[in-house]
Amino acid sequence: MDFKKLMSAQINKAKAAAAPPAESDRKYLKRSELEAQRQAQYIAEQEAAEKARLDRLDKKRKAEEDEAEKETARREKRRRLAEESKRRRVEEEEEEERRRRKRLGLPDLPPKPKEGEEGGTPVPEEEDISEDELVQKLRALEEPVQLFGETHKQKLKRYKRRIGADNLAAITTDGPIPTTLQLVPEKDMKVELKVPKDKEGRAFLFRQLASYFTMVLKEWDDTLAHRSNDVKTSYQGKQAYAAMVQARENMRPLFKKMEQGELEDGILEPVVEIVHSAQERRYVDANDGYLRLSIGKAAWPIGVTMVGIHERSAREKLHESDKNAAHIMSDELTRKYLQSIKRCLSFAQTRWPPTDQLQLMG
Repeated sequence: MDFKKLMSAQINKAKAAAAPPAESDRKYLKRSELEAQRQAQYIAEQEAAEKARLDRLDKKRKAEEDEAEKETARREKRRRLAEESKRRRVEEEEEEERRRRKRLGLPDLPPKPKEGEEGGTPVPEEEDISEDELVQKLRALEEPVQLFGETHKQKLKRYKRRIGADNLAAITTDGPIPTTLQLVPEKDMKVELKVPKDKEGRAFLFRQLASYFTMVLKEWDDTLAHRSNDVKTSYQGKQAYAAMVQARENMRPLFKKMEQGELEDGILEPVVEIVHSAQERRYVDANDGYLRLSIGKAAWPIGVTMVGIHERSAREKLHESDKNAAHIMSDELTRKYLQSIKRCLSFAQTRWPPTDQLQLMG
């Protein structure tokens, strides 16, 4: 036998004996191999579960889309049927009305406006206003300037419905207290001591008073708004702002009376005197007018006023004149707006201080 072949056979036999056994023939496995097999099995299960979940979500989404499309088609069909039914009903009613008019000898129905044309009667020229002015009036009422697809006539009708009257002059201002009184510029706010008796003069006087109080309230609000945050959040700062808000709200009945022209002379004349003195920066005189208006000059009897069966001759003078009455005791609304006037005076002397220091109120 050849030695070379014998050696090759022995080497091959040794290599075959040294080779590791197959996986199925191994009796023992390493812990790392077991952990790797477990992780691979877990990852495979998770991937299969995720794939199944995505498949279910995809099927559910497709089913929801199909159902939404079907529901949209059903709604569209119902809408078309409703429109068709309404159109037929309107045509039948119009046909019946035509037959009735023809039977009674009445004129035929007017033709319908074409699509895109606005129906209804046209707005007369004397009631129409320009586009820019109409936009300003709508903004003053805090209304949208223009709605989608709205024409000028529709905008004008919406404005007239908003003010609730055909009078285009009946608008409200955007001041601290909304009012239908047309405010005058600052150069025309100076009031006269004599109260006019005619209607036009009193109306202009009411406009002057409303303009003056509106200016004072605006300045008061701006002054409080320009304070520092520390002052605003302090207790005194909050109290000052609350006093301004309360004065503004309490003066609304006064503005309402001036709008209606129902402010009686017993209150109007002292208010005019107070405003006239305040405009001339004579705040002590304005305060005296406020005291005469609120407290009055009538005798306030104290103690026993009737000691016998006969009335004394001077007793009838206690209530002989309404001008001497205390208007602050009339009612709650009057008391509140008179106190608001006093607060406006207190702010006015700090905003517009007098040239004479003796005219400062205490």
